[in-house]
Amino acid sequence: MILGTGSDVGKSVVAAAFCRIFRQDGYTPAPFKAQNMALNSFATPEGLEIGRAQAMQAEAAGIPCHTDMNPVLLKPTADHMCQVVLNGKPIGNRSAYEYFNGDGRAELWQAATSAFDRLQDQFNPIVLEGAGSISELNLWDRDIVNLPMGEYAHAACILVADIDRGGVFGSLYGSIMLLPDHYRKLVKGIIINKFRGDMRLFEDGRKMIEELCGIPVLGVIPHFMDIKLDEEDSVMLTQKSRSAAKGKVNVAVVLLRHMSNFTDFNALESDERINLYYVSEPEQLAEADAIIVPGTKNTIADLLDLRSRGLAAAIIAHHQAGKSVVGICGGFQMMGRTISDPLGVEAGILEVPGLAILPVDTVMEAEKVTRQVEFRFRGGEERCTGYEIHMGRTTGSPQSVNTLADGTVDGCWLSNGCYGTYMHGIFDNRSVVDALVAPFTNQKSAAQSYACFKEQEYDKLADHFRRNLDMERVYETMRQ
Repeated sequence: MILGTGSDVGKSVVAAAFCRIFRQDGYTPAPFKAQNMALNSFATPEGLEIGRAQAMQAEAAGIPCHTDMNPVLLKPTADHMCQVVLNGKPIGNRSAYEYFNGDGRAELWQAATSAFDRLQDQFNPIVLEGAGSISELNLWDRDIVNLPMGEYAHAACILVADIDRGGVFGSLYGSIMLLPDHYRKLVKGIIINKFRGDMRLFEDGRKMIEELCGIPVLGVIPHFMDIKLDEEDSVMLTQKSRSAAKGKVNVAVVLLRHMSNFTDFNALESDERINLYYVSEPEQLAEADAIIVPGTKNTIADLLDLRSRGLAAAIIAHHQAGKSVVGICGGFQMMGRTISDPLGVEAGILEVPGLAILPVDTVMEAEKVTRQVEFRFRGGEERCTGYEIHMGRTTGSPQSVNTLADGTVDGCWLSNGCYGTYMHGIFDNRSVVDALVAPFTNQKSAAQSYACFKEQEYDKLADHFRRNLDMERVYETMRQ
């Protein structure tokens, strides 16, 4: 089990690395996280919903993702509210106070342990991931994701700390010393993550940590920037490019307050023809060749926010100037004429005008659409893949963007540079990316398929960790 001294210390990436290493070593691993809080989600082959991190870890393990890998998913819809997804299906919206102080913990714990038991019957080993910090004292009595789960699973628990933040000695020692004895005994190893500089200069520090904590340091993992993986948390977007670049096709993604599924753009980021950057101010759109309005967990609230920041007017002006605008999921809904919410699914606002770029209207509905699909983009020959996760039905489109394998259609096509679609992962398909850049460059991409690219990245990740981990000691810890 991979636990952390805090949020964003790299638990998801460490878990993915172990999934790939175990697969390479001939085992049949599977990831598991009892409770996840994230807007970045994914559709399973069964048409259910899990956190994107566990879907990524399943890819690293070489297996299809399943809701048993993430039985409880919390998707924030506002500052104090989240949608609760249980075993892949939404069961309603709860405030943070209601969720953590309600009487439903027994039901959630049962769902988590049952999911783990089913996974354990099929796979070995299970790579569990915790959430946030292991030493949140005020949450221990309602915790279903950290050490209570590790104890239930009889897991060899490994504590991960981020040395790049500073304070690694205090965060490790404090996290461990705050644990009661029966939990402290579960922690069998430490991983120091995101190290920068000469490793030899930290040898004394490594020994000090082992002496202070009484727990072996299994590895010190150097910080890397050259391995591209799906990120779970939008906090990482702050490290992405924020400006246009000469000699490239400049594609600007509009930052939304409740932005979801930002992994839709990872394939664009890896394309050598494209400079992908994220914008939060109208002025940043001036040099964009194409604008993408991404998905969101709260379409109406984010549309109102775009108007208040002047971004809505800038997007409309960009379109009127004949430049490219593409909307994905919630962004597609925003590009239409109206968005109505008669059931109060989102914000309690009955109807708002959209950007009126596309001749469509959206009605929010209570039932969520969640599915993986195959489709053909604009009737092309490539058999594309993607997935849908949305609440709402959009009508009025004179021309569709995608034709699905079952003959149904998706999206609204206005022109080569203007369309909207519900299809997440659409840019993982070469023909779609080529169409996006075609008005701006004749250059063809020399890159391999995005699926092959990701497989190589998982292997690079495993190699990076093998070089810096004592895997023999890890296996011995697991056997014990």
